[in-house]
Amino acid sequence: MKRFLLVIALFYSYACFSQEDAWVYFTDKPQSQYYLDNPLEMLTQKALNRRTVQGIALDGRDVPIHQPYIDALVATPGITVMAKSKWMNCVHVRGSVEDISNLGSLDFVESIDYADNSLNTSGRPGRERKPSAIAKTFETAADFSYGNSSNQIQMLNGHLLHQQDFTGGGITIAVLDNGFPGVNNTQPFQRLSANNLILGGYNFVQRSDNIYTGGTHGTLVLSTMGGYAEGQLVGTAPDAFYYLFVTEDTADENPVEESYWVEAAEMADSLGVDVINTSLGYFVYNDPAYSYTYEDLDGQTTFITRGANAAFSRGMLCITSAGNSATSANPHITAPGDAPNTLTVGAVDENEQYASFSSIGPTFDQRIKPDVMARGVASVVATAEGGIGASNGTSFSSPITAGLVACLWQALPGKTNAEILQLVRQSADRFANPNAQYGYGIPDFALALSNALEVTDVVKPTFLPYPNPSWGIVTFMLPEGKGDIRVVLYNNLGQDVLNSVITASKPNISLESLPQGIYSYKLQDGQQTQSGRIIKQ
Repeated sequence: MKRFLLVIALFYSYACFSQEDAWVYFTDKPQSQYYLDNPLEMLTQKALNRRTVQGIALDGRDVPIHQPYIDALVATPGITVMAKSKWMNCVHVRGSVEDISNLGSLDFVESIDYADNSLNTSGRPGRERKPSAIAKTFETAADFSYGNSSNQIQMLNGHLLHQQDFTGGGITIAVLDNGFPGVNNTQPFQRLSANNLILGGYNFVQRSDNIYTGGTHGTLVLSTMGGYAEGQLVGTAPDAFYYLFVTEDTADENPVEESYWVEAAEMADSLGVDVINTSLGYFVYNDPAYSYTYEDLDGQTTFITRGANAAFSRGMLCITSAGNSATSANPHITAPGDAPNTLTVGAVDENEQYASFSSIGPTFDQRIKPDVMARGVASVVATAEGGIGASNGTSFSSPITAGLVACLWQALPGKTNAEILQLVRQSADRFANPNAQYGYGIPDFALALSNALEVTDVVKPTFLPYPNPSWGIVTFMLPEGKGDIRVVLYNNLGQDVLNSVITASKPNISLESLPQGIYSYKLQDGQQTQSGRIIKQ
């Protein structure tokens, strides 16, 4: 019997590792000029608007992969194409070493990068390939049946933004996680559904539109931003738009999940997403040969980190959990939290004390990480069954922060992602004296907004337009006692496209006759003039 069991174990080990994962990079994109000349073939107008505001030009990374290249690999015996990335111009494949290696003879294949780095020409030494089980619990634990979410918002002074009606309106957040069961049919998410704030999503693991399945971790994460149960839970961005993407496979821990993440981030970009929340991290895999070392956390090595860097270059801002591994053999942050321009968030308790599990910095190249901290101990969440509870983990400190980033960006629509990132970092209470546990410390979003207005020497708008962006009708908040106010809208050529008068009894203008785009406005009441931007969706 023992011999029989040994044979089974050896066969299982061989079956696990006879198949390799690799990224196959292509030489070019033959149809680049066509797509660059016709940008709406690859990006939505909302995505193009985001690029325009931030002054980001289109380039070859935006162009889709040449489909015949993918088709040729799909048709290759022994090769399974698992995912693709236009930013990297590559596909993630699975097959034997021989079959994958043979792809190098194709004239459109530039290089092959194995997930097992020892198989690459300049790879690190090989490791013993004993299968290991990776618990996909995300290190969260419900420990309360009832809670109050005020502390996790007030700690960051997010309530002061909410009081000014900066609740995420017009900003789009993508949540990349392991599943969202209950979001479509439980009470804490009804407000999102009733207001059509969930714009869609995709399940990259199952290759289906079914996003309300899989693990419940994504449900908990979303609830800290978009959940609403009066008197119990208010998310940090209750009025933001959301896309929900399943990129994490609860049944396995494999580098293909990094490729799913990058593919989802690319879809998010094309749809016009502003903020990406990632309450996931990658370091150890079931196959030890695929696992990373601390040396890999240098902001440019792991596939997912390179994807996060590309996302930032497209104008989005990634908010990422630092990880929950401080007490493990690897106490440092996980990928993609090492990306230089990702806002990496660690965890504190309700008293702003460091959570013992929260992964620490610095990165291998000695950059400050985590960037900031937020509540990740007994964070108030909504469960897949619709209950209100509390859970632990940087999985929650990240989205709590991401929601308030959306609120801040709503208040400062003309800022770039780099400017928003720096404003949040500089608002933190340890900015002048960061350390490996806290990074720059606890951010103050009200201070970030105040600093932005001071730095740009802009007076806070007296006539606040909302919603902005808008599908049609824009209303201006007018101070008491104001008389007639003239509103003039200009397109990007400086042409006058709307000239109207608003009053306290009729403070609205209609954009319905205007095409989608970004418009400058000027308001004048005889005493003061105010300028700004309005986005028509």
